[in-house]
Amino acid sequence: MIRFLPAAALAFFASSAHAQTTFRLTSVPAATPANAALYMAGSFNNWNPASTSHVLVRATDGSYQLTLPASVTGTVEFKFTRGSWATVEADAQSADIGNRRYTIGSGPATVDLQVAGWKDLSSGGGSCQSTALQPNVQVLSATFQVPQLNRTRRVWVYLPNDYGTAAAKRYPVLYMHDGQNVFDACTSFSGEWGVDETLSQLQQQGVDATGSIVVAIDNGGSDRLNEYSPWNNPQYGGGQGDQYVDFLVQTLKPYIDQNYRTLTGREFTGIAGSSMGGLISTYAALKYPQVFSKVGVFSPAFWFAEKPLFQYLRQHPANPATRFYFVSGSSESQTMVPLMQAMRDSLAKGGVPAANLSFNAKADGQHAEWFWKREFSAAYQWLLQPAVVTGTRKAQALAFSAYPNPAKNQLTVQLPADVREAKAEVLDMAGRSVLREKVKAGAVLNVSGLAKGTYLLQLTAGSRRGSQVLVKE
Repeated sequence: MIRFLPAAALAFFASSAHAQTTFRLTSVPAATPANAALYMAGSFNNWNPASTSHVLVRATDGSYQLTLPASVTGTVEFKFTRGSWATVEADAQSADIGNRRYTIGSGPATVDLQVAGWKDLSSGGGSCQSTALQPNVQVLSATFQVPQLNRTRRVWVYLPNDYGTAAAKRYPVLYMHDGQNVFDACTSFSGEWGVDETLSQLQQQGVDATGSIVVAIDNGGSDRLNEYSPWNNPQYGGGQGDQYVDFLVQTLKPYIDQNYRTLTGREFTGIAGSSMGGLISTYAALKYPQVFSKVGVFSPAFWFAEKPLFQYLRQHPANPATRFYFVSGSSESQTMVPLMQAMRDSLAKGGVPAANLSFNAKADGQHAEWFWKREFSAAYQWLLQPAVVTGTRKAQALAFSAYPNPAKNQLTVQLPADVREAKAEVLDMAGRSVLREKVKAGAVLNVSGLAKGTYLLQLTAGSRRGSQVLVKE
């Protein structure tokens, strides 16, 4: 039986279906530049801080207004900016604030809001006070070339407390995404992780006697979702993750290994990130299993590319000697914990021992920097531990360095102080041995006879072994 609604009811539902919500800023800080363009960035525009489609219009009464299209429905999260995350809104003391939330249709058609402060401007118009730990944190380059994507990117480097005094010491390296949020509150858009303070304190306390170098790469703003997924999501984008990961391995890592005292082997190379950064970190470890051995996965956005990611994992099982640390809030979303569990179980099914998989769902966890900051220390300390390669035995890692990489004719090999000699073997990608030689610390390995291409370099000293990808130019 077909029932017909009265015309008035039809009109009501039609108007509700196409209702639009206007957000109005009734006041902004006195320090706001008179000619500043204000933007609304949020879950509805991929958190683009300068979307021309979401710039607020100045009204005659001095307020700023933006009406979202009717296609935006449900609960949205957002913030206001002056065109970048460095100029995002803050509290009256220029400190970070959480994301705003509003459910479309739950209230009036016009929502009045106020901005208390801007991150880069104090109430008196001054600049934000950097929280990056000096002199440990350096900006390697504000325009580091990303040839794989024909772009540039700011890259940060954290150096351990004793880097300047322990001239013969070499260090593990952790690569991190969303570099704006890793060290400095002034460049973050929702709080910093405080990685520099955490690692320096662990070293001072003797918890981490070795220390680590951290390389943090800024995200690409509007390109963030594109770069942090190898696969396209029809609604949100993606598809440039392969090029981004290639940049890390083929361009950035060789530069870091050439210019800093690093331990170049996979056993001492890690990668970590949150949300989309957790997705691309997982993918990087699967695509380059001979480069990364430690993976920090914070609140991963596996939903973004669920099917292709798990299919890729089935086709490219992880190196069993890789450690994965998973952590998220237990109520962040309906899919967060189930997909993390599915990833953990798939890795285990593919051969990663349970001892190399740490799974943590925190009842109070949120999809926010403060949560990842709190959990970073535990994740880092767990990842530092040696990988289990069988059910009972832990790998004995050989802390070596081999550079330059890519190499043309010669490769300099640095061994630990307690190792006088090691066996070096170069394997091609089919696993065939193409070069064998004994090397001493500081020795030069002649690779001029190798054809151009990618190889695996393995060094063995007694029960200790280390490996790294070697590119021959």
